[in-house]
This record gives sequence, structure tokens and C-alpha cells, in this order.
Amino acid sequence: MTNKEIKALISLLDDEDPDVVAHVQGKIVELGETIIPFLEESWEESLNPDYQKKLEDLIHDLQYEALRRRMKAWKEEGATDLLHGMWLVNTYQYPDVTLEQLNQRLAELYYEAWVHVKEDMHPYDQVKALNHVLFKLHHFSANTKNFHAPANSMLNQVLESKRGNPLSLCVIYLNLAQRLGLPVYGVNLPNLFVLTFKGDILPQFYINVYNRGLILTKADIDNYILQLNLNPVDIFYEPCAPIDIVRRALRNLSLSFEKLNDPEKAVEIEKLLEVLSDDPVASASEEKDPSEGEDETGDEDFKEGDDW
Repeated sequence: MTNKEIKALISLLDDEDPDVVAHVQGKIVELGETIIPFLEESWEESLNPDYQKKLEDLIHDLQYEALRRRMKAWKEEGATDLLHGMWLVNTYQYPDVTLEQLNQRLAELYYEAWVHVKEDMHPYDQVKALNHVLFKLHHFSANTKNFHAPANSMLNQVLESKRGNPLSLCVIYLNLAQRLGLPVYGVNLPNLFVLTFKGDILPQFYINVYNRGLILTKADIDNYILQLNLNPVDIFYEPCAPIDIVRRALRNLSLSFEKLNDPEKAVEIEKLLEVLSDDPVASASEEKDPSEGEDETGDEDFKEGDDW
């Protein structure tokens, strides 16, 4: 279709005949996300709130379906690039933010971390040096004041505000550590996402990024599991895959929307979880694993300075 034909088609969304509007909406959906700039232009040119609402809904539906396709493709390609997966989560709220923009911001942090973290340092000192960069120089910290905000799961917002939840802070820390060549990975603990430093020199240890990079031992993890009255299983101690981290980010986001009394968005996030499920017919609720328990259990549980 020519630009003129597309604009004429969009104008019919304002038709008084509901059958005409339904037909036009179907045609626009067939055209896909490439038509979004035309819808946005029509929204800017209109003063009719009802017409603008139709355009907004169509734009959201097109962006959402595009996101579902991209998540499906990411999974089918192996789901190995964590930043790519977290960027996809980010585009649910901020579709105009590019992967390159996130990469650039993290690259800036990496260059500064590279100055402080040396290859010949003791692993504990490497962690302390990275802690210094993130928490002392750049003032990243836990967002305890607005714990359940969806922005806590959006990397672009966390990088801008320097406030996040356990998972988003861990993703930033993990990205920088791996760029530095450190053997740091994510661990799916119940109620709290942490990192592990699993190298060949020292016994494996853990990093509580939410508590400003506090170093923990296996005994600390044992005690934490004991406090929760859970049986210790490998998932609580060993590295998890990037897709597990993205799934957990989506569960956190779904919980955020539930807390905000926005069930429609919560349902959309659960459908994205289904796309990443190992079982195509499984629902997000059927997919729960022993670590589920959400990162956002409440502001009082993980205040900055607490052990966990």
C-alpha cells in the first residue's frame, strides 16, 4: 500500500459504522508493526479522544505481538544472550529503547570498572573493586521506597535512576563482571536473586548485589534456606541459564502490575512467560519452580543494610 492509501485506511477508524471499523482494524493488524509510525502521526493530528484511544490500543497490540514474536525467536535461537532477553522485557514498557542504547550505557560502566578491577587481584578484591564502582562511585542501590514499581524491572530505567530490585541490579552487575572476564553467574534463590563467583581458584562464593555486593559463603546460603524451611536443592546454589533470569524478570513484572491493580498488563506478561515456557501449553502459573517466591516480597524484607 502507498502512504496515501495507508493514511486513508487509518482515517476510517473514525467511521460511525462499527463493521467498517472492525474491518479496518483487522487490515491494520495484518499490515503489522510497520504501520505504527502512521498510527502515531494520526494520533498527533487528531483532537478526538475516542479516536486517539483506538489508535493507542492498536499501537499497543501491534507492539505486543511484535514482542511475542521476538521473544519466541530469542528462545528458538538458544536464549543465550541475557542482555538481549532483558532488552525484550524492557520493550514491553519502552518499545523505543534499543539494545544498542543499553549496550552503550553498560559499556560506559564497564570501561570505568575495567580501570579498578585487575586480572591479578584476589577474587574477593575484584568483587570489592566492582562494588566500589557501582555502589560508591555511581550510587546504585536498592529501590526500597518504591519496591513494586514496574520500572524496577526495566533496565533503561534502572540505569537512569540507579535504583532497582534484586534481579535488575544483579543483571547489571553480572553483565559488567562477565565483560571483565569474571566467572560470575546468576543463582535462583527463593525471594532473592543473587550471584555466584564460581572459578577454579577459590571455593564457590556468592554475592548479594541487593545488599551492595555483600560476599556470602555456602554456609550463609544454607542458613537462608533453613530460615525459609525449605529443602536445599541444586537450583539454590548453582548458576542458572539466561532464560531462567528472563523468566524471573517477567514474573517480577507480572507481580508489579498485580500490586498496581492492573490485571490486563499482568495477563499480557503471563502470556509472554508462556512463550518462554519449556512446555508450550503450560501457563505461567504452572511453570513455577522451587525458587519462585518472587524477588519483590515486600520492602521490609530486603531493606538496604539487612543481611538479605
